[in-house]
Amino acid sequence: MSGDPYLGRVITAFEGGITTRVITHPSHPDRIFAYEVTFLLQHPRVVAVAAQKPPLHFHPHQDEYLQVLEGRLAVEIEGKERVLVPEDGEVKFPPWTNHRLYSPVSGGADDDLKVTKFLLSAESTPELFRLDTVFFENWYAYQDQIVVKGDKIDLIQVMSTFDAGGSYLSLPPWIPFSKTSARALGIVVGRWLGGILGYQPFYRKWTTDWQSACHKMEMSVFQRRFADRSKVD
Repeated sequence: MSGDPYLGRVITAFEGGITTRVITHPSHPDRIFAYEVTFLLQHPRVVAVAAQKPPLHFHPHQDEYLQVLEGRLAVEIEGKERVLVPEDGEVKFPPWTNHRLYSPVSGGADDDLKVTKFLLSAESTPELFRLDTVFFENWYAYQDQIVVKGDKIDLIQVMSTFDAGGSYLSLPPWIPFSKTSARALGIVVGRWLGGILGYQPFYRKWTTDWQSACHKMEMSVFQRRFADRSKVD
């Protein structure tokens, strides 16, 4: 990750309730990114959204890895919930696995739990639309618009940003070919229709490495008009 413009950057969301520090991962040179994420479980913004689970989703191109360093973290994998602790070590989410992670609901002896800290990383891939820091920076910033500023969730915007980050919202498992259909829907609605309607997957005001974001958007005929490399906010 030498020369990475994000190295050492701290991405803050929910008015400091969640912080993500970009780190090197020398023991895993095949990882495209590694973050140390901290949830302040008693922060009012985190408490306010604790009962609302993030969207269930999958990544078709990358293994994603998670390791709890402190506290507890709830994960849902293919419909089954599990609470991870440091003793569980590193957990892998293979490609096409429906999953989500979220802060655990406090209860009983854990009511005084204040912090959850974990490592998050993903496998490198030649795919251009993939999980990387450009995606996470914009996804956290968009969530801030919803949680802090009170904006309404725009599903097309979510699908646009997710698609550009190699991520797709899960459909109910009873739908035939649900994962293939979900990916196709994410591309058609998020990339094609979203681009036509003026939805950008990435925004200059939220992006540190704007050149990389522009490179991604230039690869889509529906999004290339948003890739203004000279744009300064």
